[in-house]
Parts: sequence; C-alpha cells; structure tokens
Amino acid sequence: MSGHSKWHNIQKTKGAADAKRAQAFTKIAREMVVAVKEGGSGDPRSNSKLAAVIAKAKAANMPNDNIKRTIDKALGSGNTENYEKITYEGYGPQGVAVIVEAMTDNRNRTAGEIRHYFDKYGGNMGTANCVSWSFDRKGVIVIDNEDEELDEDTVMMDALDAGAADFEPEDQVYNVYTSEDDIASVADALTAKGYSLLSAQVEMLPQNGYIKLTSEDDIKNMQKMLDMFEDNDDVQNVWHNWEDAE
Repeated sequence: MSGHSKWHNIQKTKGAADAKRAQAFTKIAREMVVAVKEGGSGDPRSNSKLAAVIAKAKAANMPNDNIKRTIDKALGSGNTENYEKITYEGYGPQGVAVIVEAMTDNRNRTAGEIRHYFDKYGGNMGTANCVSWSFDRKGVIVIDNEDEELDEDTVMMDALDAGAADFEPEDQVYNVYTSEDDIASVADALTAKGYSLLSAQVEMLPQNGYIKLTSEDDIKNMQKMLDMFEDNDDVQNVWHNWEDAE
C-alpha cells in the first residue's frame, strides 16, 4: 500500500472544522488566494494548485459563492494581502514526527508561537527537512461509507477509472490516493459519480507507518500540542506519524 491516511487521525480536525466552520473557511480562503497569486491565474484548468484547493474547499462544504468571491478578491488589483508559506518541522513526545504548514504575514510571530507549542508539550522544533524526508506528498480523497452501503470493488474501479493511483478501504471510509496534480480531477469525477467526499486534499503521509504512544502524559501532551497548532490562525495543516489511540 502506497500510504495509509489513518482517517481517524484527522476526524478530530474535521470535528473542529464543523464546530468552527468560519475559521476553517478562512484558512482555505487564504490558501486559495496564495494559489491564485503563485499560479498567476484564477482558472483552475490552468492552475493546478488552485484546482487542488478548490477540491479541498468543496469537500469541506465551502459554498460556491465563497469560492468565487475569494478568487475574484485574489485577482483584484486592490488585494494587498501578502502571505508567506512556511513549513516548520519538529518532534513531539517520544520523537513523534510533526510537520506544520503555515501561511503568515509575520514570520517572527508565527515562528515564535510554533516553537512555544513544541517546547511546552514535550517536543522540540527542528531544522528544515529533519522529518519531512520520511513523508510522501500525495493527494488523498476520503469517501464516506458510514452506512456501509458502497460496494468496495465498484468504488475501487470508479476511483482507478478516474485516474487514482491507489485505493484502500478503512473503517466506514474509502481512501483514494492520487498524485498531487491529479487530486482535483479525480475528486470531481468521484463527486460526479455521486460519492460523498469527507476530505480531498494534498497530505503528507509517513513512509514508515504510524507510531503509538503508551504513556498517558505523552498522549495528553501530544493531543494538546496538535490542538494548539490547529487553533492557530496562521497554521494551515499539521501532519504527523502518531497513531491516535482512539
């Protein structure tokens, strides 16, 4: 298997997004603005980064009007937002690998906050590429199968026909893996087939699987650290190789 997304590892993130939908949409919108500026186009057909963010937005149930408004804003001459993409890497309790992707207009503020979270909860911030070398960057689409009514073979064939690179069943979901550039087209094709997508985004997947923490203190600190990262307005994504006991 090319990579295991461990959907239960990101269910808490999804729950937080449901409870704080406005914050989730704000982060996606920021990502969209940067994608438009970096790609030089507001057309997802010619801007693969924008297409990937739009797929993520749709899976998060961001209204089409919001998506269009955000793209129009990014293309506007009066838009002076200037966010910088920065990736921080480090370790949680017991050496759990952590990657924090941020977009910020104040590098010093964000770096100080991220370092504080690492230090406070038994970890430490490392240097560039200290853990990312052991992760693969892939498109991951999570198909809802809560009712367990979907036929595995049918879903797999539909996913592969849509251009997916790999497929994996998990508890009440199906994980579909794509290249970074193909995630938008595969997500659109699966949506057109009537599948409900819980998530569609480019993820960092650990090459060597996930690790478990056995100490209650380590588990609590690891969860608190992740919560602090997720609640930070500058943080877009957090990837790690901790297998949540839940």
